[in-house]
Amino acid sequence: MLSNLANLAMLRDARSGRASSFDRSGGNEDFVVFAPGETRAIAEIGGAGCIRHIWMTTAGQEKALHRRWVIRMYWDGETSPSVECPLGDFFGMGFGMTRDFVSAPLQMSPGGGRGMNCWFPMPFSDGAVVTITNDGDLPNTLYYYVDYEQYDRPIEGLARFHAQWRRENPTDGWMDPSRRDELQGDVWKVWKLPEAMNPTGEGNYVILEAEGRGHYVGCNLHIDVFERQVNDWYGEGDDMIFVDGEPFPTLHGTGTEDYFCMAYCPQTEYCAPYHGLILYSGTPDWPWKGKNSMYRYHIEDPIHFRKSIKVTIEHGHANKLSNDYSSTAYWYQLEPHRAFPPLLPVGLRLPRE
Repeated sequence: MLSNLANLAMLRDARSGRASSFDRSGGNEDFVVFAPGETRAIAEIGGAGCIRHIWMTTAGQEKALHRRWVIRMYWDGETSPSVECPLGDFFGMGFGMTRDFVSAPLQMSPGGGRGMNCWFPMPFSDGAVVTITNDGDLPNTLYYYVDYEQYDRPIEGLARFHAQWRRENPTDGWMDPSRRDELQGDVWKVWKLPEAMNPTGEGNYVILEAEGRGHYVGCNLHIDVFERQVNDWYGEGDDMIFVDGEPFPTLHGTGTEDYFCMAYCPQTEYCAPYHGLILYSGTPDWPWKGKNSMYRYHIEDPIHFRKSIKVTIEHGHANKLSNDYSSTAYWYQLEPHRAFPPLLPVGLRLPRE
């Protein structure tokens, strides 16, 4: 089942298949039109196998189209999806935007990031279903490939792929912006305030809560900074990951940019196989104003759990800032999975203007 450059010459007992939007008449209308509110299965695969690659692109006039569409995936006859996410966020970019970037598991490709690719392997033992929902107000068009392998029998020891989207808008920050002039320029004074102590992670932004056995393989995080604050940098918030019910963080980080493998309040757009800052919107007067998007994929260093995992990050040091946070988490686990929180209705998914 494994495939990479090191073993690419190895013959494997698999049959290749594809579900796509090609024109069944032989013409060139290689797309599907989704009516407003329509849900349609774009792939229904029987037996045992593994989805190896998904490519999609859309055509439509609605603003934030990629927050209006939703992708869901179901494995082995389950009725509760293992993947539920706005379309653009699933492929790595928030705010209903597309943007050219390259990571190992996810890419948005020219033109303008509209060629969306996913390379996460998605195994199944008894069928897979991928659906798309158009929660927009207008008909919109989808082109797609779902490339997969089929096997004569299930491969033992493979967990199921999961992805989940969340948003908190705004986060509940305790810092009063009116104190900006008083405290600006003395960051150490801010950090030593009684409120600025958070040893337990209470009030952190939650990226993922899962139950069962598996491993977390990363996330993308999108922060819209809309309120000037003391020391405008939106980061300093530590990542805190709780494994198997531990009351204190099992893995405790040192700051937002540190978790995303960057340093010192980055202002440079950058993408690498496993981490990147793919959207920066600051200005010389307000260096971290507006929309910022980043990712960290634990491909070489997955975080393992046997009973449960809770992945969190502070919104500013000790949760002092009120901003718009949204994220997609990716993980593998044995079924059954914990029920997802209800997906926000489309009006609450749309980005701030």
